[in-house]
Amino acid sequence: MSTLQEIQKLLGALQQGRIDPETALEGLRDIPYELLGHTRLDHHRSLRQGVPEVVFCEGKSEAQIREIIIRLIKRKGELLATRVPARLARLLCRKFPDLRYDPLGRTLSLVARPRKRRVGRVLILTAGTSDIPVAQEARRTAETLGSQVKIAFDVGVAGIHRLADLRRELKAARVIVVVAGMDGALPSVVGGLVSQPVIAVPTSTGYGASFGGLSALLAMLNSCAAGLAVVNIDNGFGAGCLAHKINFLPERPTSPSEPQRKPSSGVLR
Repeated sequence: MSTLQEIQKLLGALQQGRIDPETALEGLRDIPYELLGHTRLDHHRSLRQGVPEVVFCEGKSEAQIREIIIRLIKRKGELLATRVPARLARLLCRKFPDLRYDPLGRTLSLVARPRKRRVGRVLILTAGTSDIPVAQEARRTAETLGSQVKIAFDVGVAGIHRLADLRRELKAARVIVVVAGMDGALPSVVGGLVSQPVIAVPTSTGYGASFGGLSALLAMLNSCAAGLAVVNIDNGFGAGCLAHKINFLPERPTSPSEPQRKPSSGVLR
């Protein structure tokens, strides 16, 4: 149940006299956030940002992760967690069979209900096979939030002719995520070929002078391709979340006097 639905249910029960004001107030106390001792679960985030709180598991103990995830599932019936240890994911999947674990992207997800999806598509590309884990994190993030995603692996500049086979996919996408390590060149190439927004994700893939992804990050920040945004090193979640938000932007005329354009692939079904 979403935060908005929780509030509507409480107010409806109060209006109909099924609960008293004190009970309603008690129910509202936990809706903004819920204190677990080590964590304050932000239940209002979906109302503020349109995206619910996502659990980043690195740096947390298994006990903390388990308590947070179980509480979110029982309260919300939906979940997205990133960087989830495989052993813990297996234990949680036994307890909640509807959970979906992606071992490559290390994401754990649960969608409570069918989401409204757009015809518009997020396209995710990787420069190399070693970049797939970060791309999978981006993919599962965008899919769990409600976007349609298509993904293509290993189309980097070492064999740039491979990108030519994706002309149709590049043209059809509403937003493109490009994941690359090493020299970080692929986002600039893609950004020079398309009119859509491109989100560049540097990865820590590479030899010593890549400095754990820093060289790719700097290359992407210095790209001469227009309309290129860059997220942090290995931040597949950030890229997937931003791509989803762009995908869900409505189509609007550029000025009040200009007629609305014919809906493109990004309009609602």
